[in-house]
This record gives sequence, C-alpha cells and structure tokens, in this order.
Amino acid sequence: MDLNLQGKNVVVTGASKGIGLATARSFATEGANVHAVSRTVITEDGIESIPLDLTDHAAARQLADRVGEADILINNLGGVVPGSLTAAGFLDLDDDTWQATYELNLFATVRITRALLPGLLNRRGVVINVSSIGARAAFPPVDYGTAKAALNNLTKALAEEFGAGGLRALTVTPGPTRTANWSDPQGYAGRLADQAGLTLEEFITTVPGAMSITTGRLTEPEETAALITFLASDRSGNLTGADYLADGGVIKTV
Repeated sequence: MDLNLQGKNVVVTGASKGIGLATARSFATEGANVHAVSRTVITEDGIESIPLDLTDHAAARQLADRVGEADILINNLGGVVPGSLTAAGFLDLDDDTWQATYELNLFATVRITRALLPGLLNRRGVVINVSSIGARAAFPPVDYGTAKAALNNLTKALAEEFGAGGLRALTVTPGPTRTANWSDPQGYAGRLADQAGLTLEEFITTVPGAMSITTGRLTEPEETAALITFLASDRSGNLTGADYLADGGVIKTV
C-alpha cells in the first residue's frame, strides 16, 4: 500500500532506540524526510540525526529553527526516570522525581508541539503522541502513568482545538514492547526481575501470563512503528482525537 509519504517532513522524538528508532526507519522507508531527535547521535541512511536534550527548555525552539515546517510530528519521547525506577511506591516518590517524570513525558512534548504547531497548521499536518497503557490502568510507577494520562488528554484537546484548521492529533498506546525497557538488565524489567528473584530472561517469559497479554507475547517495536506510520498517512485522513492501543490485548475494557 502506498502511504503517500514521499517527501513529507517528519519529526520523530526519542528516536535513538526502540519504538522511536523503528518509527524513524519506517518513515524513511516510505521516502519521507526524517528528522530523528535524541540525545544520542543516530547514524542511519535516510535519517537526519538532530542531537538535542528535549528536557532543556531551549531545545524546542532550536528544533523548530532547524527543521522548519513539519508535516508530521511523532512525540515518542518518554520513559521511566531513575528516581521512579527505584521507588518502592507512591510514598517513595519525591517532588524532584515527579518533576523529572513530567518534564520527560509531558512538558517536553508540550514545548515541542507548541514550537512546531504553526508549521503543522500551515501544512494541515499530523501530531501523534506515543503514550502507554499506564495511562489507562494503575500500573506502577504512578508518576509515569499519570503523566501519560495527561498526554492522552493533551492529544484530545489538540484535536478539538485545531481540527477545524486541518490538524489531526492521535495517540498510540503501546503495552509491553521488546525495547530496552524490557531487555536491559539495568532497566525497568531488570529491576522487576531482581525483585522476583529471577534472571531477566526468566522474568520476560512470565510477563505475557502475568499481564494477561492476549497474544501471548510482547509487541515488537516495528509493529507499533507500522501503526504510527499508517495513522500519520493520508490513508487515515479522517481519523483524529482517538487513542489506538498497541498492547497485544492487555487492556480488557471496551
């Protein structure tokens, strides 16, 4: 299927690994001009690497000046911050951890979207925010889940306020995905494995059953990237304000 993305100006944040990198590659394969933003320099054919720390308040303006007008913005930046990763629960999360979580998972996206919005409106563009099933269910850590819930609300608000001007805004909500969060022994899954007295490999085999993943496996980053690419294309031209689950069936509510 031709997604008509040839020559589109696409910005992908958090693009150095996992879903972000898979998404940048997917758009590049479709012939888009891909600007991949991350703290780490990316060396990939067909992808322009823009090394920026988007939690820096000046970075959003720098990004807008660098890329000009965008047709598509994929706000993939996010993750569990170190203080949240090691917290025992709600009472163990201090103000600095909450602030860091919201800077990474919400405020940076607010600033980036605000900086790029004039161009997106001029081009009748698309914003896709990558959320988490933590926005829909009370999975720990609570600071991360609430930040992602706010991101979902932001997406709907953008769709409503700017829809008449031609902007589409959508959320993609991944569940457990085979990224560094689940493969790095020092990451989120590695810590859960330690708590359970298991190796990381042993722990990963328990995840589909423990989280009631209907498909019986974790999602691959390329699968979520394919969904994001399709939703950003003209093939999805009348879709806006909606949240698309990519969780293998974890969320059971209608």
